[in-house]
Amino acid sequence: MAVESTVLSSKMVLKLNNGADENGNPIVRSKTYSNMNNDAVDQEVYDVAEAIADLQTNPLEGVHKIQETVLVSL
Repeated sequence: MAVESTVLSSKMVLKLNNGADENGNPIVRSKTYSNMNNDAVDQEVYDVAEAIADLQTNPLEGVHKIQETVLVSL
């Protein structure tokens, strides 16, 4: 059976290093940016994430691109 997927929404999550707790475990904070263009390619998303991270006081640990997709049987 063939299936078609349609992206409903996209968001970008920046993971920022916020230091360490009293036990030395890393503290990672997330900043989520919703309503991202569903057609944005990975390189564009990463470039924007790096530009935003340059404005932050904490270093960038990672970038997540999250898409909500609906699957429909054809």
